[in-house]
Amino acid sequence: MLTTRFTKLVGCAVPIQQAGMGAFANKKLAAAVADSGAQGMVSWSHMPAGKLAKILDELREETAGVIGVNFLMNRYDDEASEIQMCVSEAASRARVIDFFYHDPIPSLIELVHRKGALACWQVGSCSEAVAAVNAGCDFIVAQGVEAGGHIRGNVGLMALLNEVLQTVNIPVLAAGGIGTGRNMAAALAAGADGVRVGTRLVATHESGAHPNYIAALIKAEAKDTVFTEAFSYGWPNAPHRVLRSCVEAAQSIVDDIVGEQLSPRTGTRVPVHRFESFDPMMDTTGVIEAMPLWAGESVDGVTKQQSAADVIQELTKDTETLLRRWT
Repeated sequence: MLTTRFTKLVGCAVPIQQAGMGAFANKKLAAAVADSGAQGMVSWSHMPAGKLAKILDELREETAGVIGVNFLMNRYDDEASEIQMCVSEAASRARVIDFFYHDPIPSLIELVHRKGALACWQVGSCSEAVAAVNAGCDFIVAQGVEAGGHIRGNVGLMALLNEVLQTVNIPVLAAGGIGTGRNMAAALAAGADGVRVGTRLVATHESGAHPNYIAALIKAEAKDTVFTEAFSYGWPNAPHRVLRSCVEAAQSIVDDIVGEQLSPRTGTRVPVHRFESFDPMMDTTGVIEAMPLWAGESVDGVTKQQSAADVIQELTKDTETLLRRWT
């Protein structure tokens, strides 16, 4: 069994953390990942505090595994009170509260600790890692530019991991391009205390991702992804990695509206704008191929749609085999 500082701190059986992944980080996927011995994650997705609390209360009844809540904060000052309320509810119900896409905020870390949870911040640079430690985080995630979805830094994972591990003394997880046991074993061998997995878990039965999106992931290779700011409607100047094909498809469309989605905030159907930053789910309609098909360079590891349990088991087994061979 792979035991690290991360598994000891958080209480997981294996050193794998599910990425936040927006709408894909739903209750069903989080429970499946947690039941598999990894750390499951629910995304805040700007839902009201009461709704988030209800989801977490239901999860407590459905799984005895470790659950976290991800707060992807492209804004803070104008939503501070709402975020604080949601963090408070989440930290009293989940083991880990995870933050991303904002400079580390000590007051939020203090709130998490006051409510009895562990605080994690995903970072894209060594200076941001130091800021997260100084803010009081219990562990951090170092995200390389290979990652899918929104990206904070601009260097590769191994270069970033090397710099961060020499600088901080709290557990560090590796994120970006982790899609196979070989990737995971390499990160652990380099000194990471665990890994964060996103793209592989999007392509699962539990994620709720649109079938056309999953089919595109299965077909794609690492070279088919692109680091871009193309899908910036609603979130400008925010670099991300998607499949190159969806950028090209969106560029070829003239209409401003490419489909409809269910709003996680209101529960009503709303139009999807061309180049809008959102998550194409099963109930999304329209030209799916022209919507943001988030994908990391780990997409090479997506060869079929699987259950979350099968993904976690495969990664763990292959990693253990490789680490034994290397030692």
